[in-house]
Amino acid sequence: MAIDYAISSTTKMTTATTIKQWTTAQDGLDNLRLTQAEKPTAGAGEVLVKINAVALNYRDTEVVMGLYGHHASVKQEEIVPGSDICGTIETSNSSRWKPGQRVMAIFNQTHLTGQIKAKDMSSGLGLPLPGCLTEYRVFPAEGLVEVPSYLSNEEAACLPIASVTAWMAINGFQPLGHPSHSKDETVLLQGTGGVAIAGLQIAHAAGMKTIITSSSDEKLEKAEAIGADHGINYKSTPNWDQEVLRLTSNEGAEIVFENGGAQTLRQSFECVAFGGLINCIGYLSGKEDLLQDRTHTNVLALKRNVTLKGILNGPRDRFEEMVGFYEEHEIRPVIDRVVRFEEAKDGLKYLFSGGHFGKVVVKVAE
Repeated sequence: MAIDYAISSTTKMTTATTIKQWTTAQDGLDNLRLTQAEKPTAGAGEVLVKINAVALNYRDTEVVMGLYGHHASVKQEEIVPGSDICGTIETSNSSRWKPGQRVMAIFNQTHLTGQIKAKDMSSGLGLPLPGCLTEYRVFPAEGLVEVPSYLSNEEAACLPIASVTAWMAINGFQPLGHPSHSKDETVLLQGTGGVAIAGLQIAHAAGMKTIITSSSDEKLEKAEAIGADHGINYKSTPNWDQEVLRLTSNEGAEIVFENGGAQTLRQSFECVAFGGLINCIGYLSGKEDLLQDRTHTNVLALKRNVTLKGILNGPRDRFEEMVGFYEEHEIRPVIDRVVRFEEAKDGLKYLFSGGHFGKVVVKVAE
């Protein structure tokens, strides 16, 4: 049981056997608590990982605020949030890993290959399983991926959700081991959060054309500096779908990162290429259907012969495939801000504000 960190100094436990971790009753960002717990030990087939860095995701803010309800799961009374880590193996009870190796955790710990199944949804880190915003955590040996040597701890922590989701949005229909390098295709990326920026870096490295949207001209300039071919300010250009068509000679984008949700889906349908792919990833503009003319989604999909695909991250083998691509092109995730472990609550609030460009990372260990 977690012990409130504010009173932990009165306990008899020693630092050698206790760890600090953040916990939430899913009752709001202000109520996130820094607590103390016993240091875990690895069982058979498991490894104990010292957490070096945790990258934050929008999902984490929803979990902490009690808003993450669109996937069926058992609501925990109190849980450690967070899922994306870079850590160092301290103890290994598996021939797969040795102490001292740096690792990243896959999001759904049982999703190792192929299409995700219902059973895998119960293995998600940070809900329904306890998460990673802690100093130490035990993982099953098969739930980890080795960190490329060229990445820092903070950079590596950014890969599990944002980068893997972006990788699957571009390559999910590609055979394993044969990622897309189509120079004739355009990728449309909505916003400048972690998934969008990871998608921009992957698409640019693959030689694809890229268009990115934002409400900030400053963020668009940053995106163009790292490879975006075109930027569209959706505030000053509300009919951004028409601008996408203009930029693509009326062909549209072959791949769309649909990160907006209720208020952007209709426009995504209008500017996707015939036979194109719309990846449903986020819903920052809302989760309710707000199509004013109530046009059915099936009619919109038929209009341009579109594939509409929900993206729930990806399996371990596609994660490892992506790591190879990152190494080949030496892609470094874009980090907006790094905060100390004790400042994790502030990091989550900053992420929720939407002011970030790329990733927000918590530095857990020096």
